[in-house]
Amino acid sequence: MAWEGKKTMNVIIGALAVILTIAVYLAARNIHKRFTNPFTIPIILSTIFIITILVVFHLPYEKYMTGGDWINKMLGPAVVALAYPLYLHRRTLVKMAGPILLGTAAGSFIGVITGLLLAKQAGFEEAILYSITTKSVTTPVAMAVTETMGGITSLAAVFVMIAGIGGGLMYEYVFSLLRLQSSIGRGLALGSASHAIGTAEAMKSSQLEGSISTIAMVISAVVVSLITPGLVSILL
Repeated sequence: MAWEGKKTMNVIIGALAVILTIAVYLAARNIHKRFTNPFTIPIILSTIFIITILVVFHLPYEKYMTGGDWINKMLGPAVVALAYPLYLHRRTLVKMAGPILLGTAAGSFIGVITGLLLAKQAGFEEAILYSITTKSVTTPVAMAVTETMGGITSLAAVFVMIAGIGGGLMYEYVFSLLRLQSSIGRGLALGSASHAIGTAEAMKSSQLEGSISTIAMVISAVVVSLITPGLVSILL
């Protein structure tokens, strides 16, 4: 009976957490529509709002993640849904396969090298160095690769979030500075540097840019998984 009561309570807490997350996201999206600015993108505002709520009301993060895990399980279907724009632009993707592969590989290599060298130059300990190398790929891949190298998986997830949000904040300014107008170039940059968050921003521009970003996100996850352990052993 006690076990059933605990299970019921977890279901209630999870449902409330999901409702809270959805409500916060919708509010953040409305704010972004009204005050369009890189600093008001929903992912940033939602994160700030939820953290503030948890802190103010002294709600344990573990309790909130009872529902957060349910939302995480929906990421799989959401990623699969990205196959539709890929299908629509399949001819362009096949035609540009070479540049896409080379561009994503270069972006992945630079992402690993810059994070590792800058953190090393700043004097951080090895565990942090291992954790920052995978910042530009999706969270599951980053955590898996970090764990194999002996890094801190929770810290790797934080770095992934920083890379994604940072890309979402700065990409318009960077593209404007570089006068980058090509949907392929923009998609490659966002997908290989800012993973899912960058891809979501790319989708807002056009389906082609979002499709390229999706491909870059997938390829970069594979490339980073393959090259990171070797680069770390060489440079550390």
